[in-house]
Amino acid sequence: MLKKQFKNTNTIPSVLGLGMMRLPKAKAGSEDIDRAKAAEMVEYAYTHGINYFDTAYRYHAGDSELFAGEALKKYHRESFYLASKMPIWMAETPQDVERIFKDQLERCQVDYFDFYLCHAQNKDNFKKIREFGAYEFLSKMKEEGKIRNLGFSFHDTPDVLREIVETYSWDFAQIQLNYLDWEMQDAKAQYEILTEHGIPVMVMEPVRGGSLASLCEESDQMLKEAEPDKSIASWAIRYAASLPNVQVVLSGMSNMEQLQDNIATMTDFKPLSDTDRKVLEEALDVYRKNNLIPCTGCRYCMDCPFGVDIPRVFKIYNQYKISKNAEGFLRDYKELGEAGPESCRACGACMQYCPQKIQIPERMKEIASAAKAMEG
Repeated sequence: MLKKQFKNTNTIPSVLGLGMMRLPKAKAGSEDIDRAKAAEMVEYAYTHGINYFDTAYRYHAGDSELFAGEALKKYHRESFYLASKMPIWMAETPQDVERIFKDQLERCQVDYFDFYLCHAQNKDNFKKIREFGAYEFLSKMKEEGKIRNLGFSFHDTPDVLREIVETYSWDFAQIQLNYLDWEMQDAKAQYEILTEHGIPVMVMEPVRGGSLASLCEESDQMLKEAEPDKSIASWAIRYAASLPNVQVVLSGMSNMEQLQDNIATMTDFKPLSDTDRKVLEEALDVYRKNNLIPCTGCRYCMDCPFGVDIPRVFKIYNQYKISKNAEGFLRDYKELGEAGPESCRACGACMQYCPQKIQIPERMKEIASAAKAMEG
């Protein structure tokens, strides 16, 4: 199992980490963990070299930390690294920060966290971190040995990321990074900002919630021809792990098959070669053309005479097609207001400027119909 030394310390986490956000469930529709299956996965992971386990206060509706404590207490505490996170949005007062942290230690049955994160930082959550003095409290916990390394996980724009890293001193940061989001969600810019500031990167969503475990038939075939014995998902794991400033690649594995496949990928690890990268980019190009609206955001089609924000509409819809998050799509869709597809009058003026030759009025009609169907 590939391991990397952390910032010239004696800490040497496995590059593959077990994310405890998508563990096997006891029954459909419930967030309760199937403890027997999940414990079997933890045992297999531990005995095959994974020593980094990532949980959070609200994963599995609060059951994840409890399970982590149960599953890991059988192992010597110094033999694994445990990460959890402060959900600042759940704190109503500064005192809640301390209460939640103490509760987490009890749930996880540990005296300290090896890695602790300010969870899901964005502009609003970071404002609350500052207002509640959360960083100062967590720094105190670090001084007392209850936190070994202090960082944050992030979901916002590169500008907000730069503000966060320049406001406080951080040991590490966790970002969503995969070969699709490298450009689509500005993961490249985020990675470069963190690297520029000497902050090691923990990767979340390397397989984008499983959506990169299979692209489309043609793309999958291209990757299979290049690596017949490797899974499609392995390309995503290798992509993230090949970046030099990536410390840990977290995978929220839901069954033993996924775990075994990822461990196989990270055992006798082979970074992506230039040839591999070329194959992956070609497969991704096909995937984009076959499954997504091939908008590059060039904005040559703008301004629309009827006020439609064409690139933004396409971006929101593409994100939905990848994530399948209908709730998020409808929220973003409603925020479009009069800039949404209902304002399209199918005049066709935009199409003559589109380098991708997208049938924009037809796509607008498709997206409006999709939104209407989701709203019921």
